[in-house]
Amino acid sequence: MRIRIIGAGAMGRGIAQWAASAGHTVELGDVRPEAVAEAVEFVASMLDRAVAKGRMSAADRDGSLARLAPLGDPWAAGPDVELVIEAVREDLGAKAEVFGRLERVLPPSAVFATNTSSLSVTRIAATLQDPSRLAGLHFFNPVPLMRIVEVVPGAATRPDIPAALSRLVEGCGHRAVVVADTPGFLVNHAGRGLVTEALALLEESVADAAEIDRIARDVLGLRMGPFELMDLTGLDVTAAVIDSIWEGFRYEDRLRPSFLTPNRVAAGLHGRKTGRGWYAYGEGAAGPAPESPVSGDGGRPVFWAAGGQRAAGPYEEALAGALEAAGVDLERGGRPSARAVVLVPGWGTPVAEAVAAGGLPPERTFGVEVLPAAGRRRVLAVTAAGDPAAARDARAVLARAAEGEQPYAVSVVRDTAGSVAQRLLSSVVAVGCSIAERSLATPADIDLAVATGLGYPAGPLAWGERVGAARMLELGRALHATTGDPRHRPTRWLAERAALGLALTDPGASPADCLD
Repeated sequence: MRIRIIGAGAMGRGIAQWAASAGHTVELGDVRPEAVAEAVEFVASMLDRAVAKGRMSAADRDGSLARLAPLGDPWAAGPDVELVIEAVREDLGAKAEVFGRLERVLPPSAVFATNTSSLSVTRIAATLQDPSRLAGLHFFNPVPLMRIVEVVPGAATRPDIPAALSRLVEGCGHRAVVVADTPGFLVNHAGRGLVTEALALLEESVADAAEIDRIARDVLGLRMGPFELMDLTGLDVTAAVIDSIWEGFRYEDRLRPSFLTPNRVAAGLHGRKTGRGWYAYGEGAAGPAPESPVSGDGGRPVFWAAGGQRAAGPYEEALAGALEAAGVDLERGGRPSARAVVLVPGWGTPVAEAVAAGGLPPERTFGVEVLPAAGRRRVLAVTAAGDPAAARDARAVLARAAEGEQPYAVSVVRDTAGSVAQRLLSSVVAVGCSIAERSLATPADIDLAVATGLGYPAGPLAWGERVGAARMLELGRALHATTGDPRHRPTRWLAERAALGLALTDPGASPADCLD
């Protein structure tokens, strides 16, 4: 296939490398001729690196470079061009101008694709004389390594185009997912679950950014915490995406932005690219403050205040067993002894509620995260009535490990409905369920795109299924009832599957399936 790429920036040159390496002839054009020359040089250096690392032969490198054709004039006639991929700046007018000029010089049979990540494909197509020839083809940076592409048909896109683009993507070694033309498409939309809830936790002073990131990595198993991710992406970009998706879905509570971001954006605290975001970067930057060492008396007995949250039962027992295996003296039933610290393994509810309901001593009652940790970290939640000395002892108890094992790191956070990890997970799963509920993509494509595009340990539906639909529903209902915030309202997708015993990943029967 002969492909013309317009835009020789980071995305355009990545797409050019990807397509040329897969055997396609690639014309690369830009309004700045020097940008094309720089892009060709960059692609050559990337291919040389692949050869040096043994991922590509020298002959394949030479063939790929031979198929890369720099264009002196991006608007030159191209009778043999079959596909155009536009990768210019995120501006409707700029993209409309590109396609308008290309319509005049390329054959009507050429398919047009836009790499937009935030603009409506339908609106871009509407600027063309023939809007049926255009679809979205959303790549992720760096293109050769991020092996997922969103194929986005607009309202007028010809029915044959999404399938043809999917075949092209799969033939070039990436995975294709077909998604609806909605704000954020699929991956950016799904990513709001993590980031918006992390910002809400910070708003409420539950923990600082570094502690939330540690919990996200070590408990949930994310490669990067939400605040680290915002610094990498750029808070200016993240904030714009959050706002556009929230506005695009008509102010859906689940996607509500934070008041924290506008001032930080205005102050230039964008992250790595400005040298300072949620963290500092560059020469002499101190980085996050180190964790405080664990102190206190780790030999105190623990009164295990379990049983109030039915859905968390197996997790409660697993954690209790681990503490007993570490030699912790666990008291069960009755009332706590005078020396015991009280641990509440909550599921969607705050420690303060357990103190009031059970008549527990507020000064030595604390919450503990029950979700199985991906790493060696436990989390202690303290209330305003907690005694700091008792909290230090409870932290030391949670740091204990079975003989021969490394001790646990222990994060200390403010008491909240559920916990940091539970709220983050509930939000990720809820947004994924909302996408499935609206039929914006199939459950399989949702999980594939999110796990690949965002690096989560599992897609949101599969992740929720690991916990179980019934438990996730109990968690969402508890968060909603405790806070009154509609952001936590369980989705119909989750409630229905919990009631019917269906997996969250199961698309289920549709009305169309029931017709002849």
